[in-house]
Amino acid sequence: MNPYLVLSIILGYFLVLIGISWITSRGADTQAFFTANRKSPWYLVAFGMVGATLSGVTFISVPGEVGNTAFSYLQFIFGNIVGFWLVAAILLPLYYRLNLVSIYSFLEQRFGVKSYKTGSFFFLISKLIGAAFRLYLVAVVLQIALFDAFNIPFTLTVIVTIALIWVYTFKGGIKTIVWTDTLQTLFLVSAVIFTIVAISKSLDLTGMDLVKKINDDPNSKIFFWDWRSGNNFFKQFIAGVFITIVMVGMDQDMMQKNLTCKNKKEAQKNMIVFSLTFLVAVILFLSLGVMLYIFANKNGIAIPQQTDNLYPTLALNYFGLPVAIAFLLGITAAAYSSADSALTALTTSFSVDFLRIEKYEESKRKQMKKWTHLMFSVLLILVILGFKAVNNESIVVAVFKVAGYTYGPILGLFVFGLYSKRKVIDKWVPVIGVSAPVISYFISKYSEVLFNGYKFGFELLLLNGLLMIFGLFIISKK
Repeated sequence: MNPYLVLSIILGYFLVLIGISWITSRGADTQAFFTANRKSPWYLVAFGMVGATLSGVTFISVPGEVGNTAFSYLQFIFGNIVGFWLVAAILLPLYYRLNLVSIYSFLEQRFGVKSYKTGSFFFLISKLIGAAFRLYLVAVVLQIALFDAFNIPFTLTVIVTIALIWVYTFKGGIKTIVWTDTLQTLFLVSAVIFTIVAISKSLDLTGMDLVKKINDDPNSKIFFWDWRSGNNFFKQFIAGVFITIVMVGMDQDMMQKNLTCKNKKEAQKNMIVFSLTFLVAVILFLSLGVMLYIFANKNGIAIPQQTDNLYPTLALNYFGLPVAIAFLLGITAAAYSSADSALTALTTSFSVDFLRIEKYEESKRKQMKKWTHLMFSVLLILVILGFKAVNNESIVVAVFKVAGYTYGPILGLFVFGLYSKRKVIDKWVPVIGVSAPVISYFISKYSEVLFNGYKFGFELLLLNGLLMIFGLFIISKK
């Protein structure tokens, strides 16, 4: 594909986002940046959240992974759906009742300042590393596919990318994100549909024939019941429920969008509709995966050793220019829809939780918000370049897993705060918060020795949260 055409597509994409930002941020104050003045249409938020949830890693990995684990990912997604509904039923009413901007303010009201800062700190670390990790993986793909052709160094690619995100988010914040997420979801889903249609035409399949072809393929198997398997239904389902509760319901990034709705009922309606739309989107991705393998096998195309490369390889080289353009827009949208909202959430959390921005007058708030937004933009660049400097995939993945440990203390704090009436000794909460993931790490590392060959998976999050709850119980009283 002509690199100049690719560059024009990506630049045009960002110009559209900047145009949306200009329209949505006119007259925006800090309240609009943090909450969109609680005027977002719920259906817009619901559709836009699909793109933010399906990151660039998901966009690339899920179709290729079908060849390894079939449709078993749906077991995890079914758990996600239940998790979304629990968030809508339990957490959203709490956040709206307390009129929160940062959801971690709940911890201050329940336990005290140290607990509040602990929850927010763990979110900042988790989100910064997680967002940088996802953006790094996609930036590497775009670097190889495009920027190497212009001899643009990876460092400059990352700096310009984050700078563009800063430009279209620094003023409107979450008010802008709600609208840009909608556009990005449209691009992402359209890319998948374009590709499925292209493959269907090449295989001369239409309508129910296509559905039957996917359904009859061995790679469309959904349920796995072997308890020893990592794909066991109950392991995947339970993990899906709890990971959603923590990484959506207790995550400022995802909840900030929900809290832009007019009221609790609209936010709950948004969450339910989003969950069903998200399920449909994942089924589309998995179906695409089956079709990619069928197409490759029929045309004698070798499956890449890294299955993540299957979709990019076929989309850019075999399905024609319209699909290639749709794919580029989809991968760009998937990458940056999660990065821009993460940057906004980091700015919000630090401004509200640590700077106490609400204490200042509006002119001072704008200055503090602008510099905080810039600070996290620079931190994102540095972490991404740090991943690149290491240049060791196992180390990079390990760092990402470390970020996963930090959600355990957040889970423990919220569960203990919601379902216990005990009062904790607030000054000891940071100590417990650090101890829980450290102990979890060593238990996981030696679990095969300690538990007769048992290896932890997603359930490590539950162990981490339980250790946090146990620690909070020890330092609490009635």
